[in-house]
Amino acid sequence: MTSSGTTSQIGTGAGRGAGPGSGAQAGPRHPAPHSLSPAWELLLPAAAVPARGRGRALRSALREAVRSGRLAGGTRLPSSRELAADLGVSRGLVTEAYEQLVAEGYLRSERGAGTWVSEGVRAAERPVRDRAPGAAGARVDFRPGTPDLSLFPRSAWAAAQRTVCGRLPHGALGYPDPRGLPELREALAGLLARRRGVVADPERLVVCSGVAQATTLLGFVLRDEGAVSVGVEDPGSPEHSSLFAATGLGTVPLPLDDEGLALAPLERSGVRAVVTTPAHQFPTGIGYSARRRGDLLGWARDTGAVIMEDDYDGDFRYDRAPVGALQGLDPERVVYAGSVSKSLAPGLRLGWLVAPAALTERIVARKRTMDLGNPVLDQAVLADVIVRGGYDRQLRRCQRAYRGRRDAMVAALDEHFPGTAVSGIAAGLHIIARLPARYGPEDVFLERAAGAGIALRPLRDYGTADSGDGALPLVLGYAHLAPGDIARGVAALADAWRTGRTSSG
Repeated sequence: MTSSGTTSQIGTGAGRGAGPGSGAQAGPRHPAPHSLSPAWELLLPAAAVPARGRGRALRSALREAVRSGRLAGGTRLPSSRELAADLGVSRGLVTEAYEQLVAEGYLRSERGAGTWVSEGVRAAERPVRDRAPGAAGARVDFRPGTPDLSLFPRSAWAAAQRTVCGRLPHGALGYPDPRGLPELREALAGLLARRRGVVADPERLVVCSGVAQATTLLGFVLRDEGAVSVGVEDPGSPEHSSLFAATGLGTVPLPLDDEGLALAPLERSGVRAVVTTPAHQFPTGIGYSARRRGDLLGWARDTGAVIMEDDYDGDFRYDRAPVGALQGLDPERVVYAGSVSKSLAPGLRLGWLVAPAALTERIVARKRTMDLGNPVLDQAVLADVIVRGGYDRQLRRCQRAYRGRRDAMVAALDEHFPGTAVSGIAAGLHIIARLPARYGPEDVFLERAAGAGIALRPLRDYGTADSGDGALPLVLGYAHLAPGDIARGVAALADAWRTGRTSSG
């Protein structure tokens, strides 16, 4: 094509010759300042598809060419006759494609002036990014919170999916009860009563997209009741504060002592709702004492407050049977929440909330407006896995694996960082390791670890963590690592510290 103007037109014969009847003109009516790809280079693949789908393919190819910027705004398209001849398709097919894209706003058409690419179309961002949490480039990742995803029972889950798909009536695939499928709520109620001592009425159990959604549901209901803030453990999970913030609530950090949430600061705070992790506090690893559990419930009764119990890993206790849920002591003051994120996989996005009677209907109403309920098939599969005993087998399998990995972590720390104190109860998916002060300063230690490709989270990342003795408290996750990888990772961490110490001294 020649170029000498301010508007563009797709060439209709350049590059392959214009045969008789092609409709090609001697030269473009609106010369372009630069050469564009001929129409057939963009659209020929669409023209080559079977006749039945050719029109759809042509429309799709034109849309993509406009979105991608290959056909820029202001570009004049060939006439339908010319383009049809170039592509070897019927003129009606091209006319229909032009008319459809004019109606959608991708093209504009002016009587007697031709068809043009609309200037109002903006190309979408092309790269597809994965924002899943992860430590990019880490050689060893000791950050807590992730289970061993290779333990997910794929065969049992797939078998349950086949069973469920063959059994579910057609009507079950409609919009579900926002609380969850009745069969899953019944299965969960039995499971939670048996394993965690929860008073779980299926009518007050709501299936959620994990504890995160349970927290958000409660936050919206509390805000609607006039609450302005919620108490959270300090140190504690940063997620609680961000989730409540999304509902318009502030958070008040409340300190812990050796028995759990310190009562005097709680009473002074003035809050009427608090989030706790009493079975295995995150991240300190302590278990609330029986006395503190009673004191906390007494505070809630005296003030009319609500306690949210986040039972994130309550099934995993390695030195004794797990302590029952706080909710079992007073189901009208405690909102109980849990999920399969640590026992199966966080990607399933399946959890539950057991609500006090006074809050149930408002929580269900909020759940309905939020998402109309969780996916039916996933709920039915989980119910089948629970009823057939597969979930209990999975818990036993995970418990054996994680207990061995905790032992491997403690042994590796004893070998490579002598004098390290491991605090908290023998439970869960992480430990608090307090390295002696000689391995500090903490910032230098963390910098050396990062330089060696070792991802760590210090306790300070979760709130107040200064023990006053100069120790380096680290929150070390182990559940997602094989025992050999744990040993090698801790050895690599010790090498990084020694290498940095030698080079700096």
